[in-house]
Amino acid sequence: MPVVLRSSPLLWARVAAMVFACVAFSVALYGANLTHGTGDWCVFCWSFSFVGTLLIILVEMFGLQTRAPISWKNFPITFACYASLLCLSASIIFPLYFLKGYAGRSEMINCRIVSTVFSCLATIAYLSEVSLSKARPGEVAGYMATAPGLLKVCETFVACIIFVFISEPVSYNQNVATNWCLAVYCICFILSAGVIVMCVGECTGCLPFSFARFLSSYALLAVGLYLSATIIWPIYKFDNKHGGQSRRPNICGSSIGLCPWDKLLAISVLSALNFILYLADLIYSARLVFVNV
Repeated sequence: MPVVLRSSPLLWARVAAMVFACVAFSVALYGANLTHGTGDWCVFCWSFSFVGTLLIILVEMFGLQTRAPISWKNFPITFACYASLLCLSASIIFPLYFLKGYAGRSEMINCRIVSTVFSCLATIAYLSEVSLSKARPGEVAGYMATAPGLLKVCETFVACIIFVFISEPVSYNQNVATNWCLAVYCICFILSAGVIVMCVGECTGCLPFSFARFLSSYALLAVGLYLSATIIWPIYKFDNKHGGQSRRPNICGSSIGLCPWDKLLAISVLSALNFILYLADLIYSARLVFVNV
């Protein structure tokens, strides 16, 4: 089997991202003294990104794209986008939990600083890969290489973060209104994830209706749903008249990471962010003339 390795900016971006992610999790495991589950999550982000990128490079090196049971026009950029978001989350979470409040320059602190720096570098490298892989105007490409496809990845990732914050501690069972917000997050996540799976698995042609029309209709529905959640969640969590707490508790200033009130605020911000993403998705989907999946 011939080995083909053509030098290109895209290849070097992948190699750089792979190396940076490898250094990040290797140094963290070596001497960062990870003491709780948050550190395990960060290591998973870096190692998952590393393994996935290595797999993509090997498949393209041995020319196995046509034998893969997935759409190779959609999978690499989808993975790169998820990897960039995973490394970005690790770059934010890791120093928040493992550098905040620590003083001195011991070996443990130095390892944590190195992991954080290389996590940021991996994020930049993966963003470069996405920028190099995305569809240009007039170019025939997979749906996931277009702006709506990349927005779907961001929407599902933001929803996953919301699920983490809303379930630890459980903050959605206050009343019917907050349960509605959870339903909005779940419905939109499932549909967006389904679109991604269909595109990567080349299953869009199996639908009994127009895939492009479904995307536009779904984006319109998601905008309305997230608009309601963006309004309802802060009302019932931060308005004293509706059982909320408008002021940040003093205990939050001394806690490691995010306290429960901070997580409620993060859910409000992320809900607004996903509303903006779905609104942009709707605009792009309406303007998208040709999609080749």
